[in-house]
Amino acid sequence: MNKIAVLGAGSWGTALSIVLADNGHDVRLWSHRKEQAEDINRTHKNEKYLDVAIPEQITAFYELEQALNDVNAVIVVVPTKAIREVCQQLNQILTNKVTVIHATKGIEPDSLKRVSEMIDEEMPGYDYEDIVVLSGPSHAEEVALRHPTTVTVASVNLEKAKIAQNLFNSDTFRVYTSSDLLGIELGGALKNIIALGAGISDGLGYGDNAKAALITRGLAEIARLGTSLGANPLSFLGLSGVGDLIVTCTSVHSRNWRAGNLLGKGNKLDDVLDEMGMVVEGVRTVQAAYQFAKEQVVEMPITTGIYQILFEDKDPRKVVEQLMTRDKREEMDDIASLLNERYS
Repeated sequence: MNKIAVLGAGSWGTALSIVLADNGHDVRLWSHRKEQAEDINRTHKNEKYLDVAIPEQITAFYELEQALNDVNAVIVVVPTKAIREVCQQLNQILTNKVTVIHATKGIEPDSLKRVSEMIDEEMPGYDYEDIVVLSGPSHAEEVALRHPTTVTVASVNLEKAKIAQNLFNSDTFRVYTSSDLLGIELGGALKNIIALGAGISDGLGYGDNAKAALITRGLAEIARLGTSLGANPLSFLGLSGVGDLIVTCTSVHSRNWRAGNLLGKGNKLDDVLDEMGMVVEGVRTVQAAYQFAKEQVVEMPITTGIYQILFEDKDPRKVVEQLMTRDKREEMDDIASLLNERYS
């Protein structure tokens, strides 16, 4: 039995805690809110985020030092904007090396750092090669109900990925490994942009044809940017790429789809975020990807259009019009050419 601290008591942190508890581990679920931790321990529920029973093997903590006491693995599931602060605290508290796994899907605006890079910067005692990411098509609501789910864990050090695989793998939560940490992180983060777009499209009432096109062309944008940064293009055809993209763009469980849907119906961004009441990672990721596209000189028209809707108050219908009237081109000049460049 492993002692594992899960940092972040939102829906995803709670769901992953349930997976680990079902696998027989001693799980400590940390919340930065004392009242939430006390409620979880008293009721064995986390009703604001997930309406499911929480196994008794899970103990919630408010004091981070107590949650980390004698653990051999830490799962970081806090929002991107909290990663640095939490990792700074980890760096001060942890006295022994533990396995560090993160399950946060985002990119930091301005610095353009991925989550693993932020962890590496804030925890100098840990090697970048040993950090693991968990990503894939995995709505917390379904994971918590033990519905069949498949994800990928990735690390530059494949042995570290295998440790994470062994911690999480079960008969309802299947885990694959990858050494393409860059590609797996980027796929998980960038798909949230396209999910916002899918929600906007649905909010506008455009139907399945438009959404299918958006998903497909969105995948091309993700692969285009990812390979420009050095990722394996095949990663974007896997679970953390096309798999996560499909589930996030087509499900009402998706926060990013729901936020986009409200935007498509004419709501303003600040009002949407207030109504959601939970972090919508895609909003910050749009900012980062828009900056990345300029820096890398990569064409990302969907991302640019969504950026204009979010931060320049552009009419969504005008953005769709500009996408539909772009210069004509061949379809297979994106992912196919990327594959040819890599493997020819």
